[in-house]
Amino acid sequence: MEQFYQVLAWVSVFFYWLVIAGVTMRVVFKRRVVGVSLAWLMIIYIIPIGGVFAYLLVGELNLGRKRAERAKEMFQPFADWFQRLNDCPGHQPQQMSHQARPISDLCENRLGLPALCGNSMSLQDTPHEILRSIIEDIRNAEDSIHLEFYIWHPGGLADEVASALIIAAKRGVSVKLLLDAAGSNRFFRSYWPGLMAQAGIEIVEALAVSPLRMFLRRLDLRQHRKIVVIDNKIAYTGSMNLVDPEHFKTDAGVGQWIDVMVRLTGPCVSVLNCIQAWDWEVETGKRFLPELPTEEVSTATEKHEIIQVIPSGPGMPDELIHQVLLLSIYQAKESVVITTPYFVPSENLLHALESAAERGVRVDIVIPDKNDSVMVEWASRSFFTELLSAGVKIHRFHGGLLHTKSVVIDNNHCLIGTVNLDMRSLWLNFEVTLAVDNPEFTQQLSWLQQEYIANSTHISLSEWEKRPVYKKLGEQFFYMFSPLL
Repeated sequence: MEQFYQVLAWVSVFFYWLVIAGVTMRVVFKRRVVGVSLAWLMIIYIIPIGGVFAYLLVGELNLGRKRAERAKEMFQPFADWFQRLNDCPGHQPQQMSHQARPISDLCENRLGLPALCGNSMSLQDTPHEILRSIIEDIRNAEDSIHLEFYIWHPGGLADEVASALIIAAKRGVSVKLLLDAAGSNRFFRSYWPGLMAQAGIEIVEALAVSPLRMFLRRLDLRQHRKIVVIDNKIAYTGSMNLVDPEHFKTDAGVGQWIDVMVRLTGPCVSVLNCIQAWDWEVETGKRFLPELPTEEVSTATEKHEIIQVIPSGPGMPDELIHQVLLLSIYQAKESVVITTPYFVPSENLLHALESAAERGVRVDIVIPDKNDSVMVEWASRSFFTELLSAGVKIHRFHGGLLHTKSVVIDNNHCLIGTVNLDMRSLWLNFEVTLAVDNPEFTQQLSWLQQEYIANSTHISLSEWEKRPVYKKLGEQFFYMFSPLL
């Protein structure tokens, strides 16, 4: 019997070695960023069984067989739709500035999606203004309303949006609502889905979380886009979820969430509607490609109102938003101002920011003083010393959880959308960003960023280096996992 247990022990050790060797080879052969691979190998070796289990759950970008096949089949029809935008009146590449042209070329070459001019934009920066504006446009809707959010949290003005949608549906407006299953978990447990379904609203849970399918699809892959499209004429996108901050995470100890949304009309509304249609088809298999924009554009008055819509996520070209962000920073000549709630940069992004500061570009990064993610907070701090030493200025915002995701380059070009500057947003989730070539809009966003900076504490290198040793150790510990956050 003793020999049997010895043999069993040796067989178990050998089997475990085979598992470790197999997973290690799989990590290496995926040829991802070196930091990501090293982080996973460290987890696999330090946590004997749990590390392998964790990698099988969330280590690879697995959309699930059905969704992956559907996305593959969809790509060509949607690419054809994007291609037809080149014949629309709003496609006038000769009007682009020198900052916008490389971004447009990148997006056209990788996705076939061109920049379009003739858009009208307004920046909305308070929850009351944003939600009231959405409610008013819903009340005036005549044909269709398409909404897509990561989080819908019942309460306050969010309930007024729900009521407005129900009323619109009852008067014959087609309403489609796509919500991330994990982010909107509380909404799906409320009475609102039932009321909406009774009114004829189509509601779909994106990326439903099911323990029974945990090995068939990556569980932490999330639908993070925020899009509202009304009658294919008005659209909203930006950082704000469908929540009233006075009723959302009030006990988290970080203050109210600070967000912005862009309300826009013009050719790019159809593009955002097409992205929402993409996500709808990935989940349901049902296709509804919107009509192409047909409005005539005056080159004399709309010269600079050019927007490049940039989607990213599984099924679309890898790292497209990440590439646009890097390209924008490397083009900067005078200033780069970034606001983001979660700052865990990739190696390439870190080097781009440092290089910009070292060549004389003023680089400002504004992040919240208090964060709702402890791991991200500690991992973020691990980059401060390197950035401050290169001349980057870091500001910690005190007015709440700064959730605005924005980048302003040289005060004449900007990026605004749903993307956090962390690996999850840049590499994993479904996201959307607008690259705006409009000096007037960019100036408005720049003024808002300066308001954030005025309500922030600037971190100096000398003071930062005086922090306690235990904090430095904590930062280095979470730094090792930063490629996975």
